[in-house]
Amino acid sequence: MHALYIIVPVLCILAIAYRYYSAFIAARVMALDDSRVTPAHTKFDGANYYPMSRWVLFGHHFAAIAGAGPLIGPVLAAQFGYAPGLIWLVGGVCLAGAVQDYIWLWASTRRGGRSLADIARTEVGPVAGVTAVIAILFILVIAMAGLGLAVVNALAESAWATFTIGITIPLALLIGFYMFRWRKGHVQEATIIGVTVMFLGVVFGKNVAASPIGHWFLLSRHQITIVLAVYGFAASVLPVWMLLTPRAYLSTFMKIGTILFLVIGVMIINPKLQAPAFSGYIEGGGPILLIEQIKVQRQYPRGLRADDDLSVRRHEPPQPRAAHVGKQLLVLRRIVC
Repeated sequence: MHALYIIVPVLCILAIAYRYYSAFIAARVMALDDSRVTPAHTKFDGANYYPMSRWVLFGHHFAAIAGAGPLIGPVLAAQFGYAPGLIWLVGGVCLAGAVQDYIWLWASTRRGGRSLADIARTEVGPVAGVTAVIAILFILVIAMAGLGLAVVNALAESAWATFTIGITIPLALLIGFYMFRWRKGHVQEATIIGVTVMFLGVVFGKNVAASPIGHWFLLSRHQITIVLAVYGFAASVLPVWMLLTPRAYLSTFMKIGTILFLVIGVMIINPKLQAPAFSGYIEGGGPILLIEQIKVQRQYPRGLRADDDLSVRRHEPPQPRAAHVGKQLLVLRRIVC
């Protein structure tokens, strides 16, 4: 089978689900009401609770879920053939993944921007709260350990890759101050500056790696691990507008651009799928199906960061659902290639 016979129907299904099923949930299930003030306004503190543009918030959410998982998961899931992962991909994103993220965002916003564990504690009981904390902790540790390994291996001993990623940190700080302090509200100006510099960083990263200072960015796996840990700590303690959100927002342009070019390229070339629809593992003797589902969709609780920065209630649906649709395009490309 050729890839085009898969990509076109899947794109149509994702578009219909985003347009109509999302609207149905927003109107009939969530009953969104703009008169309800979001926590970004009621608890505004200039650090964690900060109202933002819908596009900036979308970039933050998309970058949070479109990481290494959509790249690694489909490859591992291909052990079962391309059909099981594809079925889970289409059904999962329309009925489970995007809906789940949407519900987390909606529930947390309705409860004053509180965390999932805190909601479980107050709405169900102390035991449920403690259980949720432990479950989330274990899930995040496993996810970060498995997916972090892929990032470390990709950056280790590669000055070009390390420089390209590293330049986005000071750039994000600059864009954060530009958007939220120096030229507050001028998102387009900041976007043009940030995307241009980021693109130049990718293009000229090779020249920097070959220059006399290239060895500064040539780090071992252990050094990359330490740097990632330090960055993770800094991003979590600094005000969200300063580093975390602008860096995620800028990286979204690179990710979406890459995804669009890959999808267009696959549609033009229309490669033939080499893997069978179902492998012998379907009948047993291989990895359990649950691992395939987890790796393809990575359905662990996420999306509770965007709720603190949501400005208007009607902006809730596009954040998780559009982000999930974008992520699934990346997964789809991995399945067909």
